Amino acid sequence: MKTHLNPPGIPAPAAPYSHQVMVAGAVRWLVVSGQLGQNGDGSVPDAPLDQLALALTNVSVNLEAAGMSVADLIKVTIFVTVPTESAERRRRLEAWLGPHRPAMTLVQVAGLAAPQFSVEVEAWACQDEPIS
Repeated sequence: MKTHLNPPGIPAPAAPYSHQVMVAGAVRWLVVSGQLGQNGDGSVPDAPLDQLALALTNVSVNLEAAGMSVADLIKVTIFVTVPTESAERRRRLEAWLGPHRPAMTLVQVAGLAAPQFSVEVEAWACQDEPIS
């Protein structure tokens, strides 16, 4: 069972996420390795927000391959090498997540796997259904 909480006494989330997600019971977990903003043909757009869109799509492809969706996300970590426009980044995340609010962290790093990459997204997901 997943419970998404924003405890009283701390600031409300500043973007589409929950401060905590508690998981109890037998569940099916999926850990998605860092997904880059890269097309299937290997091309990489220059704009960080375009890379973010592709990285989110690549996370979604991983979720779908496991029989899951963004509604099963527990934790999302976004790594960026350059600050992106906060309002537009939030808009894109809200569009991708819909009403779902997983725990989320944004980290600015010095570099990723190769110099052309400016965004990477990793995720944890689980389903409340018992393991069969």
